[in-house]
Amino acid sequence: MPDQFAFWRLRLRYQWKSTGRRQQGIPLKWQSCEVIAGAFVCTDPPGDVRSEQQYQQQKFSNQSSGSSYRKDHYFPKGQNRGERGRGRGGWQGGRQSVSEEMPKYITVSTFAQARAAEINAMLKAVAQKSSNSLVFQTLPRHMRRRAMSHNIKRLPRRLQEIARKEAEKAVHQKKEQSKTKCRKARRRHINLVAEFNRRQRKNIWLETHIWHAKRFHMVKKWGYCLGDSPTEKSYRACYRAMTKHCLLQDLSYYCCLELTGRENELLKQLARICSIDTGLTFEESCCLSGRFEGSLNLYRADRYPEDMLGPVTFIWKPRDGSENRQLWIWMHPALKQSILKELKAIFQCSEPEEIYIPEPITTSVQEEKQMDVVLSLGKKRKKEDKEGEKAVPVKKIIGDGTRDPFQSYTWISQTTGIVISDRTMEILRYRLIGPLSHSVLTETLKAASLQTEMADSETKLNNWWVENCKDSEKVSLHQRQSATFELLEGISSPSEMPPGTILGLTVGDPRVNLPKKKTKAMPDFEKYQDNDKVRQLYLEGVPVDCAHSFIWDQDICKNVTENKISEQDLNHMRAQLLVPGSHLDLGPCESKIPILLVQQPGKMAGEDRPGWGSGWDVYLPKGWGMAFWIPFIYRGVRVGGLQEALKHSEYQRTPHTPNDFPDCQAGVQFAKELETSLLEKFKRRPPAKRANYVKLGTLSPFICPWGQLTKNWERRMKASGEFVHPSSPHPEHCATEGHSFCDSKAEVVKEASPETGEVEDTMEITNSEGVLRTEDVTATQDFGERDKTTTTNDFIVLRSEKLLMQLSAWCYPTAGKDRRVRLISRLGQKEMTEDVFLPILMSYPRALVWVNLSLLRKGNPELHAMICIPTEDDLLHLSRDKLFCGPQEPKHRDIFKHKVQKLKEEKKKKKKKNNTKALESDPPSVPDKETTEEHEDLILGLWSDALPDVTSHCSRTLLGYVTRGDFSLAAGCGEALGFVSLTGLLYMLHNQPADKKGLVLLRTPASLQYRFARLNIEV
Repeated sequence: MPDQFAFWRLRLRYQWKSTGRRQQGIPLKWQSCEVIAGAFVCTDPPGDVRSEQQYQQQKFSNQSSGSSYRKDHYFPKGQNRGERGRGRGGWQGGRQSVSEEMPKYITVSTFAQARAAEINAMLKAVAQKSSNSLVFQTLPRHMRRRAMSHNIKRLPRRLQEIARKEAEKAVHQKKEQSKTKCRKARRRHINLVAEFNRRQRKNIWLETHIWHAKRFHMVKKWGYCLGDSPTEKSYRACYRAMTKHCLLQDLSYYCCLELTGRENELLKQLARICSIDTGLTFEESCCLSGRFEGSLNLYRADRYPEDMLGPVTFIWKPRDGSENRQLWIWMHPALKQSILKELKAIFQCSEPEEIYIPEPITTSVQEEKQMDVVLSLGKKRKKEDKEGEKAVPVKKIIGDGTRDPFQSYTWISQTTGIVISDRTMEILRYRLIGPLSHSVLTETLKAASLQTEMADSETKLNNWWVENCKDSEKVSLHQRQSATFELLEGISSPSEMPPGTILGLTVGDPRVNLPKKKTKAMPDFEKYQDNDKVRQLYLEGVPVDCAHSFIWDQDICKNVTENKISEQDLNHMRAQLLVPGSHLDLGPCESKIPILLVQQPGKMAGEDRPGWGSGWDVYLPKGWGMAFWIPFIYRGVRVGGLQEALKHSEYQRTPHTPNDFPDCQAGVQFAKELETSLLEKFKRRPPAKRANYVKLGTLSPFICPWGQLTKNWERRMKASGEFVHPSSPHPEHCATEGHSFCDSKAEVVKEASPETGEVEDTMEITNSEGVLRTEDVTATQDFGERDKTTTTNDFIVLRSEKLLMQLSAWCYPTAGKDRRVRLISRLGQKEMTEDVFLPILMSYPRALVWVNLSLLRKGNPELHAMICIPTEDDLLHLSRDKLFCGPQEPKHRDIFKHKVQKLKEEKKKKKKKNNTKALESDPPSVPDKETTEEHEDLILGLWSDALPDVTSHCSRTLLGYVTRGDFSLAAGCGEALGFVSLTGLLYMLHNQPADKKGLVLLRTPASLQYRFARLNIEV
């Protein structure tokens, strides 16, 4: 439109015809009414135009005078001018009298008022753009031109203004295209590194990320991009590697906090966040000397056994004569923030005034000139620039390159002088698992050679090593460390070493010793078959002085990282060898790398498979990740990801972080995320293909309600006053005067409801007197909403070693052919009497116990499977029939089905009502908030109300839940790990026969079949 005020013309054309003469003396013309801005004005064409119209009418007697008039605009397709009177609602033409055909005059105000609504609707519809098409796309096809898309003047004048606004809007929305669009420019090393750094702003990459990304399924967790599982089929192969050879894992994403200060000040405050009741502490003498690595559980200051922070491992730097000590605390990244916050609180550390901005890591003198190249990425490099081909990127993918320069990583205490430093990603950590992991280490790593002269005076390569080699004591220490390291080749498994042994060492560049092709590292037993030193290493371990390593010095680590020889230079040296493929001797130019070797003991608890999963952890300075990774792979190791680490802990029967720590914040967060993902997966299935967990008697299939479980068991104990029989799901009906137990049987019978007439499932408790007591399974308790019970940590996990050993002894059968050799008397534990376990119940009314379960026969336990107590009939049936798999749970009635159907019908009615209102151009009705909130959680197949008593909901009393379960390749049967209520466990053990101690029932969430399993507690 050329005019900024939009107006529309509605022309009402009338033509009066008579036989032989014009009526009212009006010449042959068109009398028109124009609608301008909503008002009607009668107009006549001017005189100079009138003759032109008469000429056009004479020339084209069958056409209209309007230039934009088209026949199909006014008449439907297939309808001629003479047929226009046949349509409904139209005016009739043809040879009719004037009085019947049309009035001689109209009143403009009345005419416009009668059609005001239609005109407003038309103006509104025209003003709003109904499609995403451009202006030139709205033109008829015969008027479109290719040049209209980039030349606005080729459009009609009435559309040029709109097209100009669209072009301005498109310029702002259009993203700037990358200047380096060709693949050759994108694949340049300097552009690749810049792109990699951009992609890891949100999720940090490990140094082995690109290697993993080509071979693993990658996941983004805890602020890192990690390899989850290999893309190839390697489930059994990884298990064989852990059992017979070696499995390699990159644990560099684990966080390291370094504490520096006086020893007494450190120990005084650290004693507040741990307890000797759970095992080791920071004051353990063998760990305090620096010989061994320790592991413990941290709690909030003075809050044990509540407010769990998480498990950590720690290493003390060996004493070197100075007053200050250094301590490394390694933890899972999900636990870092809570532990760091607690450490800063107990040591009263504050933020530094000046934030340290790390300098970029450089590897050559040319990199100052290359800063301009990085800033001007995408520009073509001149041909005269010879340095461009050898340019090294300023910003690397490692270390400080991925750190936020405006974030503090050091906190100082003004009162005690203790310094907390975050060494995450500054120290790399690899884990070798398997009996031949030490063979891989001895073949890959070689002790560094002594050096007394500088290789190059201009660079600082190995200057720290030259200074240390001038000291005779340090040279002697290096030789003793090298001799101890070589002795590792003579042992058959790392589990033969004392647990947590630490060995410091300085090695040469492992890239120099690469074999021509992949080999499998094997131990040499003949070389060290009758060596007394190997036997001494078994018994005494590594001496204290051999645990020292230069990796504790940050300046040395920085020097080693900055002066690393690049892969390009190393390959160039290999190409200049006279004999291709021969050994490359770098001489004094070879880098010297300080490392730390820490032995991992493997499976220590339990009687079966001792030492399984043992290995070594290798600590490296940053920047040397791939330099050690590739040589390890060339020794025949198999690489695992997060799933392999999960299986490793599962076969060891140890809790995995953060999955199996429900009493810490990270464990609660993990459970919420898991519930969300499982619920979304459940909703994606069609309703007919979902499992109806309400009918299966599964109250919480996607999350374990630990708080509800412990509360219910505590209420059962308080309601009864004394112990009740564990087979009774309703202890409040079993308490009788003068009796501790009552022989009751829980049965599920069908009963017709008086209101609906449908069949309901009710629990019937028959006591010794024959009196029937019924309770509807749908009854709810006053324990608050479901979300509240699952998120608040109103329970604890029992980690007292003394109590766990007592419970473990009580779980052994003391009679029958399944009787264990290790009797309670040999364990030095007390017999299970009320005087012994009643104080435990009073001290820990809401406690969970970590247990492992092995299925007696077939069956495969799954996540969130229910651990239940078998009844006397179940145990009797098992003793009579050894092939008895287990009882079955009777089907429950879905009490939410009619609510879901009613909600579905209401939604259909509302949708139909809204559709009809939309056709009538009325605004759709807003749904009521109360009704939507009321039925928001209604999902067919899930319990949508507050949880009832979870212990008595089914025919078998609930004891706990499974957190991990699968078929175990190590045990050859189904195994599960989980938690049970301490109160329920004592009830069960106290009432089970001597030959059936520790027998429980397992039932997966989507099944009605119970399976017999044996419960054990390994300490």
